[in-house]
Amino acid sequence: MEQGRSVMSEPFVAMIKYKEIAFTAYAVTDMRKARKFYEGTLGLKRSRMLSRNFVEYDLGPGTLVVACAPNQWKPSRHGTSAALEVTNFEAAVEHLRRKKVKFHIGPLEFPTCRMVAFRDPDGNVISLHQRKRRK
Repeated sequence: MEQGRSVMSEPFVAMIKYKEIAFTAYAVTDMRKARKFYEGTLGLKRSRMLSRNFVEYDLGPGTLVVACAPNQWKPSRHGTSAALEVTNFEAAVEHLRRKKVKFHIGPLEFPTCRMVAFRDPDGNVISLHQRKRRK
């Protein structure tokens, strides 16, 4: 790269065409505790259990994966975050409050959406999100 030129100033050529996010995956340390949270607290329905340490939850066209491989993949309080789109934000927030889930961020109101973020038992951040109708 020439001095003073950025990569962004180069003509953009889309070599890969993207369609959607296929899945988001979270590393966990205790699968029993993780499933209790994801299925019990969040109410997600298991779509597939590929092994005792790998569970998939389908949400619309995407999938949330929860996997336990502590010697290869560790949770991080500073890692990835998934935002799960909900149909009734107020009811979802009230449900989390009844379950005594401590909010990490929000609930917040933005011009285009509403969201709240919290942590799973391993410290991974998860958000519940609701898009607002475009005017």
